[in-house]
Amino acid sequence: MIRQEAELTVSRFAELVGVPRRTYHYRLAKLRAGEPVRGPWPAPVVDRIEPTVAKYAERWDAWGHRKIWAIARADGHDVGSQSSVKRAMARRDLLQPVAYQAERRQLARDRREAFLEPPVRRNRVWQFDFSEFETEAGGTWRMGGTVDYWAKTALACRLATTQTGIDMIAAIEHAITSAETLLGRPLASDCVDLETGEVQPLVIVTDNGPAMRSIAVARWFNARPHLRHVRTRHKAPETNGVIERWFGSLKYERLYRHDIADGLVLGDLVADFLDEFNRLRPHEAIGWQRPLDRYLQHPEPSNPTDPETEQES
Repeated sequence: MIRQEAELTVSRFAELVGVPRRTYHYRLAKLRAGEPVRGPWPAPVVDRIEPTVAKYAERWDAWGHRKIWAIARADGHDVGSQSSVKRAMARRDLLQPVAYQAERRQLARDRREAFLEPPVRRNRVWQFDFSEFETEAGGTWRMGGTVDYWAKTALACRLATTQTGIDMIAAIEHAITSAETLLGRPLASDCVDLETGEVQPLVIVTDNGPAMRSIAVARWFNARPHLRHVRTRHKAPETNGVIERWFGSLKYERLYRHDIADGLVLGDLVADFLDEFNRLRPHEAIGWQRPLDRYLQHPEPSNPTDPETEQES
């Protein structure tokens, strides 16, 4: 058989020839029984949605079929199931390469392992980290990013040429300013527990880099009782997975796809991706909501219908 000679799995072969795996097994059984095989069968749903799906997939060319399905639905299009969207994209060779998907799945596993008991509302846990990016001119920039764990909202990403404790403080202050702009009030007022009325400090999680262990950072947190700094276990950066996942999305979906001459161009691309990620991009881990919509939800004392909890149950 062609599949066996090519040493392909059934799933991969079925994907390449454009049929569902169930259809492949059905036709194979028919052939082995000596019965006639009819086909290909009509695919009215895929025929109908193909132009719409292709438009979204070409616009968001770094996204997989599930995010294309989610954003099309969010915009009011009836695009059927995720598998129908996948087949429509396969017709026009718009699916992501297998190696790319495997790399993203690994990043997703890192994200899920970040916390055993995740927070149930915004501004309970933020994650912060630095990530490097080298421009064509040879300059290496340090990006200091902050993400809200519950909402998955990327609050800020500050560029600098160093990653000292002072840079970390400036990056977090940038995130605080962004959060207060979105909330329309001081961040400290959103750290009050709605059931007890007591201040519940916002935990900012980082790894154990030199900047995170600096005296300047310790003094800065000590002066702000509504904030608390928690570092991950030594040699366990995967527990800070949400911010790592965000940097991966930033690089794979935007930065690696452009020739970036200098820090000015890099800053423009980062700012553009921040807006796209928060305002437009559906996020699977929060029930395909958009991060900014989730962040701006009014916090309740409890969240029995939390999309993330529902998805995991």
